[in-house]
Amino acid sequence: MNIVRIYELFPTEADCLAHVEKVRWAGTPVCPYCKASRSTPLPKENRYHCNACNTTFSVTVGTIFHHTHLPLQKWFLALSIVLNAKKGLSAHQLARDLEVHKNTGWRMAMQIRKAMAESDQRELLTGIVEMDETYIGGKPRRGNSGSGSQGPAKKATGGRGTNKTPVVGMVQRGGEIRAKVMRKYQLTAKNLSALVRSNVDIGNATLHTDQYKGYLRIKNFMEHKVVNHSIWYVAQDGTHTNSIESFWALLKRGIVGQYHKVSFRHLPRYIDEFSYRYNHRHVDDLFALTLARAVGATS
Repeated sequence: MNIVRIYELFPTEADCLAHVEKVRWAGTPVCPYCKASRSTPLPKENRYHCNACNTTFSVTVGTIFHHTHLPLQKWFLALSIVLNAKKGLSAHQLARDLEVHKNTGWRMAMQIRKAMAESDQRELLTGIVEMDETYIGGKPRRGNSGSGSQGPAKKATGGRGTNKTPVVGMVQRGGEIRAKVMRKYQLTAKNLSALVRSNVDIGNATLHTDQYKGYLRIKNFMEHKVVNHSIWYVAQDGTHTNSIESFWALLKRGIVGQYHKVSFRHLPRYIDEFSYRYNHRHVDDLFALTLARAVGATS
């Protein structure tokens, strides 16, 4: 769904409201407060009066559009733009495209990312699963060493000795990805093994990793193959982690090129955004799926 189709299908606010009601209620308005289906339309207000709990409500209550002062058409446009941005989209760019304030653009993007969260909708990964970790963050700058704005910058350290934020991911070959933001002290064999057990069907999967010592315990409860990157990137038996590393490359291009800087607090939302687009890359109508999730019409 592109912006041209948005204008063609939903030219007015009434068209947008009617579509959201169809997606959320399928013809029968349901009170979001008491879940009753006995209501009276209030056409002039675009709301309904619940005959059970004697309150009024609109179709946007309890959705990512709740309390918005923007036309729904702009939300539809924002949804389309974000979903079609393979490498992500900055809040400033979204604000320019929609002619809204940059803070409004940021809030809209974060609300849309709520519809992309899949923490409660994930199935276990099977088959060949690749696991790896990456590190998100910029290079140390002058004054970031804690000695004031004139202090020297810390020396940039690469690999696992960095102070950047670690993100651990697992991807099923040809399937979906699971990614989780962690603290550096959490990258232990115990925690990584627990992460594998919660995301992988260990009885029907083979895990491919590099030689990081945190993965050593995995061989105790499932089939585990290791590739030595100091010798090759694809072992003779086909063991590699190229799929997960390709995802990391896409994620980092988005973080560095679009967002530039992401706090630890909000980083999981951005990881969800990239994971969502990757996991649903074969969906024909991603706009319809995301809108349904945005209004709580799918689980």
